[in-house]
Amino acid sequence: MKRQDGVLMHVSSLPGEFSTGDFGRGAYAFVDFLAECGFSYWQVLPFCVPDECASPYKSYSAFSGNPYFIDLNALYEEGLITADEREAAKQKSPYLSEFERLERERLPLLAKAAERFADFDAIEAFLEAQPYIRRFCLFMAYKAANNDAPWRTWDTEKRCDKTYRTWAFAEYTFFTQWKRLKAYANEKGIKFLGDIPIYVAYESADVFSEPHLFQLDEDNLPKAVAGVPPDYFSEDGQMWGNPLYDWDAIAKEGFGFWRSRIAHMLTLFDGVRLDHFRGFDTYYSIPYGAPNARSGKWCKGPGRALVKAIKEVAGDALIVAEDLGEMAPSVEKLLSYSGFPGMRVFQFGFLGDEESRHLPHNYGKNAVAYTGTHDNNTLLGYIWEVDPQTRRKIFDYVGFKGEDWRDGCENVLRSVLASHADLVIFPIQDILLYGRDTRMNTPGVAEGNWAYRVTAEQLGRIDCRRLAYLKRLYDRA
Repeated sequence: MKRQDGVLMHVSSLPGEFSTGDFGRGAYAFVDFLAECGFSYWQVLPFCVPDECASPYKSYSAFSGNPYFIDLNALYEEGLITADEREAAKQKSPYLSEFERLERERLPLLAKAAERFADFDAIEAFLEAQPYIRRFCLFMAYKAANNDAPWRTWDTEKRCDKTYRTWAFAEYTFFTQWKRLKAYANEKGIKFLGDIPIYVAYESADVFSEPHLFQLDEDNLPKAVAGVPPDYFSEDGQMWGNPLYDWDAIAKEGFGFWRSRIAHMLTLFDGVRLDHFRGFDTYYSIPYGAPNARSGKWCKGPGRALVKAIKEVAGDALIVAEDLGEMAPSVEKLLSYSGFPGMRVFQFGFLGDEESRHLPHNYGKNAVAYTGTHDNNTLLGYIWEVDPQTRRKIFDYVGFKGEDWRDGCENVLRSVLASHADLVIFPIQDILLYGRDTRMNTPGVAEGNWAYRVTAEQLGRIDCRRLAYLKRLYDRA
């Protein structure tokens, strides 16, 4: 990589008219904003269908596309929804994603559009070329026909054809609209960095279709589930609840499932972030039914064999390893073998370790540096909440002597831009200098996450000329 920078903002956080961000006018305007400021990357969170808590890190399919991102204005222009239907779908507030309303109203609206869509042969051709997406649509059709019961209890002779048609149309439309948006962004010099969650959900087409690839018992229940031990984010650890891979079974099949995931994601994005990279070396196994993550243990992962398979599929594409948290020597060796850039997070640089790799003067070139991630507080929120001694240390580090903490945050941005890291990514909230109330996610907390949205007016107040100047100053133009 050459010295570049970008912005982290999920599609759901975009300005828009229909209860969440989408692939419509707000997305194209954001591409224009990135280009005007001179950014090179737009980093997003996973695109898959979110779970009941709106998390994109747990989905009915690792290959699915979130139907809430479909641009309803485009459907109206194609005659697939009426003016009244479009008007009824307009949001009540532009500041938060209206998840309850989306869950209640969006699929029924897309079902109407699917019935009006005449060229179902085009959809079938799309699904023929995308077998993982086809099996997701079938999964949802079985699920509907079996009254949303757990998949291990299904009668697979039952299938809801209307549900299949709705999801097939939604996925076809999602990927068609995304292809147009990505082409527009690439023409403007903007590349996309996607995100691959390491695990999949138990209630998913992935586990339903290939249960032998996961650690399940004779009743198809998980033997153990994924998570992490107590850490910076949670004193009880995090119980993610995902089923664990049977890495021996996956290896016997040549890592085909993971090869397909990487190949699929690199048709969507110009590069991807591998979530929880350390899980490829050693993964945390928590007994199924345990009250928290404290009783888990570390187990050996697939290591170099999986990394080799990923590299063979990815070629020259950018692969970023999320290497946060405890870094055992074996994880460091695996990261070194991979050659993938790791992540550096400014907020983690002041936890007491004077030699922290998260302090900007310690960043190497082969790294992606962040002020914070989607799991962190915003930069201003973090500075507001740390103890006075740490706050003073942060401000001394970035050379800030003033009174307005927002000005101090700007010094932090400059410090990260000036670092040796080849790629720097700023969450949009940190560019806007917003506080804790705009935080995207709090790990370990089920409610109140993923809803943050920015408005067009807020983006319009950003001084693109100043950002472009700073990036030229630090050779990131």
